[in-house]
Amino acid sequence: MTCRERLERYFKEQKVTFEAHSHPEVYTAQEVAAVEHVPGRLFAKVVIANVDGRLTMLVLPGPARVDTARLRAALGARDARLAREEEFANLFPDCELGAMPPFGNLYNVPVVVDRSMTLDPKIVFNAGTHRETMTVSYHDFERLAQPRVAEFATEPQVRRGA
Repeated sequence: MTCRERLERYFKEQKVTFEAHSHPEVYTAQEVAAVEHVPGRLFAKVVIANVDGRLTMLVLPGPARVDTARLRAALGARDARLAREEEFANLFPDCELGAMPPFGNLYNVPVVVDRSMTLDPKIVFNAGTHRETMTVSYHDFERLAQPRVAEFATEPQVRRGA
């Protein structure tokens, strides 16, 4: 079963309204937002972190970055760093690397969502490949994934000409 099929079955079982889309293959959060014609802040980027030795799924707006100092403070952790791909590649066997959906609960991975994601009524996310996305309401995402809400994302700095 593909990740998208798994998500569709899960959403139907949970009575969640969703949209599924296919698009040309893209890899970055901003590219996905562009091909889906949605603001970057609506695209739920998934980043895996190692927080005090435990792999944790972070969900943040597409254009944002993880501030590990803020993450440590928000979670009361001693150590927090971005995980290396080899640390989590086997956790998501039905997903392409870098295209995991924000439902860590389906993979026994705790989920932490940046508070800024709670401000919009819907989220768009990768559905296991770099060619498929799904959209659900933020409310349904929160109900199903049961994420911890914290403030750990930072907007990228705009670089000025030299």
